[in-house]
Amino acid sequence: MALSDKQRKMIEFIADYVHQHPYPPSVREILGGGGISSTSVVAYNLNALERQGYIARDKEISRGIRLLKDAEGRQFVRPNVAFVGDGPDIFQVPLLGVIAAGEPIPIPSSNFSPMGDQVVKLTRDIIREQEGLYALQVRGNSMVDALVHDGDIVVMKHQKEARNGEMVAVWLKDKEETTLKRFYNEKSKGKRRIRLQPANPTMQPIYADPSNVEIQGKVVLVLRKLQ
Repeated sequence: MALSDKQRKMIEFIADYVHQHPYPPSVREILGGGGISSTSVVAYNLNALERQGYIARDKEISRGIRLLKDAEGRQFVRPNVAFVGDGPDIFQVPLLGVIAAGEPIPIPSSNFSPMGDQVVKLTRDIIREQEGLYALQVRGNSMVDALVHDGDIVVMKHQKEARNGEMVAVWLKDKEETTLKRFYNEKSKGKRRIRLQPANPTMQPIYADPSNVEIQGKVVLVLRKLQ
């Protein structure tokens, strides 16, 4: 199906945007940059572009748009550009280590493997500066359908509780392992259990007793690995 003029402008704007930033545009930025009249029109056309395979989205993640094809229908390859710099709109969060999006990673005597003094620089226009933020590098591909890929960075908000469907970092106490999955507190045969659900149809969920699960935080932002 051929792209409409609005959809072509949106694709071109998203492509230009990710050439200049380490993250995709927001709906309101597409609204202004694509010369579109309302956010509802942006949402309608994003849905159409997703159905046609031009983009992939995770609506539960801030700026969760990934461009798959350019306006000519060719595979989109993100430029290998380094984004550096500091300023009043830049703040830092600590990069605490690696988390598994796949089979849990054993980490002896600690929840996360330390990564020295490494930090991730964020801008206040993509997420507000707040207490309890930290970053983890993803290892594995169990969350690919949630647009989280091997090598990506997830920014976490520290919290001990989660709602069903939220993507969280979980510490499995008995195995001393940590993993990144969607969280579900459910009942099976009259007993409570935790289902840690991957976003990859080739992988099976992890089931655990609630007493064995410790939530470390939920994902509030995904920073894509530059290809």
